[in-house]
Amino acid sequence: MPNIVKNTTFFNPLDLIAPHSCRGCGALGNILCDRCKKYIIDCHQAICPNCKAKLENPNCPHCHDLPPIYVIGKRADLVGDLVHDLKYKSIRSIASSLAEVISQILPSPSCLTGIIPLPTISSHIRVRGLDHTLLIAKHLAKSHPNYQVKQLLIRAGNTVQVGANAKTRLSQATSAYKINPKVSIDPTIHYLLLDDVWTTGASMTAAVNILQQAGAANLSSVIIALSE
Repeated sequence: MPNIVKNTTFFNPLDLIAPHSCRGCGALGNILCDRCKKYIIDCHQAICPNCKAKLENPNCPHCHDLPPIYVIGKRADLVGDLVHDLKYKSIRSIASSLAEVISQILPSPSCLTGIIPLPTISSHIRVRGLDHTLLIAKHLAKSHPNYQVKQLLIRAGNTVQVGANAKTRLSQATSAYKINPKVSIDPTIHYLLLDDVWTTGASMTAAVNILQQAGAANLSSVIIALSE
C-alpha cells in the first residue's frame, strides 16, 4: 500500500499548463498517479450513504426506498479533494481520473446503461467554465461501449443548497429538477445516476423519485464523495 499523504499545498496556477502533481502523494506527472488510483480502488468499501451501514453490496437492507448506490470515497479524504479541485478550480484533468476510478469500482455494465449526471446550476457552469458532473459522465462513458450519457434531468431553478439544513435541502430538492423534454426515457434500459457529493441525500432522492415517476424502472446510483 502506498504511503498516501493528502497534498495540502496551495493551488498552483501553473498546474493549468505545466505537468501536474498528484493530489494524493505529490509525485509529478499526473493529477492522480496510478498508485493513488489503485489505493482508492483497493480501499473502497461499500457503504450506505443514508444510514452509513457497511455493506456487502450496494443494496442496503435497511433503506428499501433507495436504489443500489455505489460510494467511491469520503469527502474528507483524497476523493473529496479531487472533487473540490475539479468543481471549484476547474482542473479538467481530474474528471478523467475520477471516471477511471469509478469504472474500476462499478461492475462492468452487461447491458445498455444511460449515465444521468445530476445537472449543475447554470450560473455555476458559467462561473466555473464547466459542468463538472457532466464532464465526469462523458469520460465514464468512454470506459465501456455499453455506457451512454443521457441528460434526462435538467434544472427547474437555480436554488443553491450550500449551507442549508437537511429539511431545507429536501424541500428545495423536490422542485430542483424536471425531466428533459428533449430526451426520451426508455423503460427497458438501465440508468445510472451520477452525483459528486452526498450531504443529506436530498438531491439524489428527489432525482430518483422524478425518474421513477417518469418511467425509469431500472436505476442505480453512484456518489463520488460521501460527507460524514
